[in-house]
Amino acid sequence: MSGIGAQGDGEVALIVGGGPGVSASCARHFSEAGMRVAIAARTPDKPVLIALEKEFGVARFACDASDPESVVRLFADVESQLGAPRLVVHNIDGRVKEIFRKELIEADSKLVLQTIHNSAYSAFLVGQQAARTMLSQAATTEEQRGTILFTNASAAIKGYPLSAAFAIASHGKAGLAQSMARELGPQGIHVVHCPIDGAIAWTQEDGSRKHWLAGADEGDNMLDPDRIAETYLHLHNQHKSTWTFEAVMRPWKERW
Repeated sequence: MSGIGAQGDGEVALIVGGGPGVSASCARHFSEAGMRVAIAARTPDKPVLIALEKEFGVARFACDASDPESVVRLFADVESQLGAPRLVVHNIDGRVKEIFRKELIEADSKLVLQTIHNSAYSAFLVGQQAARTMLSQAATTEEQRGTILFTNASAAIKGYPLSAAFAIASHGKAGLAQSMARELGPQGIHVVHCPIDGAIAWTQEDGSRKHWLAGADEGDNMLDPDRIAETYLHLHNQHKSTWTFEAVMRPWKERW
């Protein structure tokens, strides 16, 4: 499923993982920057995604990012309808609700594997297909072929108690990003690992910013997804002489 609106003739951006936080903010900011934007989710009919389509012309696609065939089909559909993406954002947490805050000895091994599958494995599939697509396209005059961004979490840096499954998945995604950056950088593809160290609070209908578990934002003590999106756009536009590999983002009051 997709809906193509009246966007500009700029670069194509693909956001894999659709929700009201970072993904929605990226879709808005990329569109406002003149990019043709696609967003993919297992459930592309979420109200926030429909709103993005109506207001910004964002194209919606159905995709299970943990399924190889679904990911291949997604990239083929995006390329045929919008063009080959020059910016790909993998923004999938991957945690299974039932594994959240479980002691190690209580963790269901099947849910651990599912978390890894949803997160690190889907990152591999999306990253692999993004690289294939970008390498098949001509480089720019500055020999740059595109940018692949991986959103990650604090667990990519430190393994917390009661979070074994997510620590495995997040560390796996970090290792994947580093390997890809070293392999693909010399071929003109900028790979960036973006650990988000803190709660992300997105804007509600009443104008406040809230996080589903941490509560309301107070004095910008939680990350603003609009500011994350601005950072992602900056990373994509970096000159190859100063490419950033790892951009850790945290609010000013966060302890680390």
